[in-house]
Amino acid sequence: MVPSRILVTGGAGFIGSTVIATLLKKPSTQAVLNFDALTYAGNLLSLQEEAKDPRYTFQRASVQNLEEVQRALEDFQPDCILHLAAETHVDRSLNHPQTFLETNVLGTGILLQATSTYWESLPLEKADTFRFLHVSTDEVFGSLGDSGQFHQDSPYAPTSPYSASKSAADHLVRSWEKSFGLPCIITHGSNCYGPKQFPEKLIPLMILQALNGDSLPVYGDGQQIRDWIHVQDQADAIYQAACLGKPGGTYFTGGGQEQTNLLVVETLCRTLEEIGPFVESGFYKKNIKFVQDRPGHDYRYSMDCRKTQLDLDWKPHYAFADGLRETVRWYLNNPAWVKSIQTGEYRQWMDENYGWR
Repeated sequence: MVPSRILVTGGAGFIGSTVIATLLKKPSTQAVLNFDALTYAGNLLSLQEEAKDPRYTFQRASVQNLEEVQRALEDFQPDCILHLAAETHVDRSLNHPQTFLETNVLGTGILLQATSTYWESLPLEKADTFRFLHVSTDEVFGSLGDSGQFHQDSPYAPTSPYSASKSAADHLVRSWEKSFGLPCIITHGSNCYGPKQFPEKLIPLMILQALNGDSLPVYGDGQQIRDWIHVQDQADAIYQAACLGKPGGTYFTGGGQEQTNLLVVETLCRTLEEIGPFVESGFYKKNIKFVQDRPGHDYRYSMDCRKTQLDLDWKPHYAFADGLRETVRWYLNNPAWVKSIQTGEYRQWMDENYGWR
């Protein structure tokens, strides 16, 4: 099926805004509803061009509010829901785990409850083609050693409040599929990077710290390994899963490009020296500072994505070095966006223009 009326939860987030931009490039897309609570990392400035498209609508609302979700479903009548609304930062989950439980677990449960009721009310032909796609993470499977990969039948072994809350959300999705027949799909993505990412995550944090002349903190010895995927490749994979994914299907959407955290930071330093403000060689690298490792820090993630690539007719296109260079260039060329994030101006603008009803 090719979705035409798509409700995107968390559409003002990093991946969500790229997904919406991707949807609006598809001629089959009739309407997109961005359903987002605009928490700290949601940024409508990332959707300024898309907001000009008459097919795009924004609603400030939370997946934790059953009445708001029900009203959106009844009014918008989607044929597909892409569920991206989530708290996602591991460090933040260690300090504020309750927020992750409320959004990722309770919010997903409420969304499923409302969606199931809506789906059961649809005419048979529309119910047959309806899809609920839940975007999850590779972190739910825990940590790997130096070899091996996660597979679709890998056991769940979360190690942080973030990954545990996403695991719980995954199980809720599967329970609604089994108990109520709701046609659900789950994607598991790897570490995402690219333009417009909130600077709490590694890559944008290091870029902005470096440009400010600040230290570049690296946990432990920096040898933790992550698989990186460009946000556009991730958005394309999510769209393909919505179109070609089978109800009950699980799809791994990784970039297949493993890097240690230290190597990522060192590559960023070299890239900034090449295309950023002129500095002497090694200027940024000398600011790398190893700090105490965070609790329960997973060593390595890696997913076997071959089945996904075959089933969804998809593969990532960005080489990591090229995507990283593009990302650095974007932050260099968009100082107004960066300033709005650093000063909180974007938050004031969104609250003034999109306050709660």
